[in-house]
Amino acid sequence: MSTPIRLGTRRSALAQAQSGHVAAALEKIIGRSVELVPITSEGDTNRASLSLIGGQGIFATRLREALLAGECDFLVHSLKDLPTAQPDGLVIAATPVREDARDVAITRDGIPLHHLTPGSLIGTGSPRRIAQVHIRAPHADVVDIRGNVDSRLQKVATGELDAVILAAAGLSRLGSDSPLRREELGLAEWPTAPGQGSLAVETTPDADPELLAALAALDDQQTRLAITVERAILEGLDAGCQAPMAAHAVVTGSSVRVRTVVYAADGAQRIGLDVTEDLNGEYIHRSGSGNGADAADGADPMHAARALGLNLARRLLEQGAADLVSREHSS
Repeated sequence: MSTPIRLGTRRSALAQAQSGHVAAALEKIIGRSVELVPITSEGDTNRASLSLIGGQGIFATRLREALLAGECDFLVHSLKDLPTAQPDGLVIAATPVREDARDVAITRDGIPLHHLTPGSLIGTGSPRRIAQVHIRAPHADVVDIRGNVDSRLQKVATGELDAVILAAAGLSRLGSDSPLRREELGLAEWPTAPGQGSLAVETTPDADPELLAALAALDDQQTRLAITVERAILEGLDAGCQAPMAAHAVVTGSSVRVRTVVYAADGAQRIGLDVTEDLNGEYIHRSGSGNGADAADGADPMHAARALGLNLARRLLEQGAADLVSREHSS
């Protein structure tokens, strides 16, 4: 019997659920068993507010150390939690098809956020979501919360909170069947964090070639292009994972629709862009990958996607985004 492939994952129920989905898909491709190796990260043990401890890599550092130390063969991360700089000796081997990138508001009775009464308590620890709540429900109060999905839902069920904001993809991966009501928050008015809904499968470049080939089969090109644009915006803003900013890209052929917003912490100000660009045009050229005609001949569209994201970040900065991206949310 062949040795199982070891998948390093955080210990949370959500992390193990999403790792389990990847493990099952990989087993079908490679014909070998995949075992989960639970690893405790700082983000799992430090219960302080993520806005205070949520520097880049709060959930990823310990997992990456375990991978480099040979404790596991590959990792699965929530991509939105990863720093934009890729460490030496590690590669993102796959970005599977992205799930629902939206946020959802969870309430007991289905009242939309903007109809909640003054003084209602809405739970979230994300600076971006806090700013968006201030815009959508300006008379509500925001409560900074941590904890797993079930504990957050329980706070609503018991009346401790009137609503919580969660990622739709997390609820889906957990198979949550909570009787609480949910309000899907549309990406046009409520864009989400770069990479939200996406997973990153990480390993070393000298990993078993059979494993690398199997992981490559899990990769989705459109997802990778979209998150490359989104994360390049974050990189260009020089903002940490906990910055009050949003970016969401949708790729159709060579066309990319991007919505990105930088918020003041209290939501009182925001600077945004909503653009559609063609990666086969100026961004292939600007990235140094050749000209538009080269795109069909194998010019790397990822370079073009990154060039687009960096250009959008520059445009946001020119409009004053640097004044809104508080340094306390950067690492």
